[in-house]
Amino acid sequence: MAGPLQGIRVIEMAGLGPVPLAGLMLSEMGAEVVRVERINATRAFLDMKPEHDLDRHGRRILRVDLKSEAGRDLLLRMGGKADILMEGFRPGVMERLGLGPQDFAARNPALIYGRMTGFGQEGPLSKRAGHDLTYLALSGVLSMIGPRDEKPVPPLNLVGDYGGGTMFLLTGLLAALIERGRTGKGQVVDAAMVDGASMLALSFFGFMKAGIWQEKRGENLLDSGAPFYDTYETADGGQLAVACLEPQFFAEFSRLLPLEEPFASNQYDRKLWPEMRKAIAARLKTKTRDEWDALFAPTDACVAPVLSLCEAPEHPHNRARQAHVKVGDMMRPAPAPRFSTDKASVAGIAEPVKDLSAFGIDANELEELVQSGVIGD
Repeated sequence: MAGPLQGIRVIEMAGLGPVPLAGLMLSEMGAEVVRVERINATRAFLDMKPEHDLDRHGRRILRVDLKSEAGRDLLLRMGGKADILMEGFRPGVMERLGLGPQDFAARNPALIYGRMTGFGQEGPLSKRAGHDLTYLALSGVLSMIGPRDEKPVPPLNLVGDYGGGTMFLLTGLLAALIERGRTGKGQVVDAAMVDGASMLALSFFGFMKAGIWQEKRGENLLDSGAPFYDTYETADGGQLAVACLEPQFFAEFSRLLPLEEPFASNQYDRKLWPEMRKAIAARLKTKTRDEWDALFAPTDACVAPVLSLCEAPEHPHNRARQAHVKVGDMMRPAPAPRFSTDKASVAGIAEPVKDLSAFGIDANELEELVQSGVIGD
């Protein structure tokens, strides 16, 4: 595949959530990614057609008996030729298999070993089970998401798994890759979702200390507390996102709505916010979502229609940017970010490993491993 990471070899230990997305993104940036699955692994609740299984796209799949000495030795030998290994197990699991960082470093001191967990490699909760929502709860982030006087709302698994997990894992791996270019040495990257989610909320710690953010959900500028940063229902039951925080954008919004006085000239007068919200809501109920979109789209009023996943690819801006691509019968987001020279490629359906010569395993040995049951078909 094309991309700026051509020539980089990655071993991805199969899992759920953040590590598979990291594997896909590295693959689409040009890395050669082999996803290692247990020989009798099932996809549990993610049973779907291969063409829809984006957790595996862009990789070659290698099913290995990790309980066998030959299987573990195969992985260690592959690690001797790899640049990156990623795993998302609880602390200690890889060590018990004889596949921990020290085991690989003995074969390849330049290997970058990425570890993705919920709670990190140490600490009282490090070996406990959890999910995205658990990590958001402990980071303080979940407390800020949701309407006033109602319970916190799970933001899908975008903030913990993918924002606090995948993106911080990738940042660490690529930083370690740059450092290895200077020193020739690999290292362990310890990425924890609770750490990453906390880091995503960095600015809010400063806002709180500065006195411009309250620890009350739905009372602040960015949490639906402000009437000019919220969603509103339209005449057809659709929704509009209104996000005119700055005075010049609010002025444009007020002019086009129109929003009458005293609201138009007193954006940040909190005493007026309850009545301002009612006035905005009443006006936006007079037209359909798409009618409002047609009015606001050519302006800097910072208003957008709330689109569904099915609608998003058809929006004119997304179409112009080619922000989505068709893979078989499925529309999905295009690779991101974009590069001016070595452009990223769209990952295709996962295929079984047929050649491991890049990892030091020739065709005859590969066939022997299949025949002996160390590697699955």
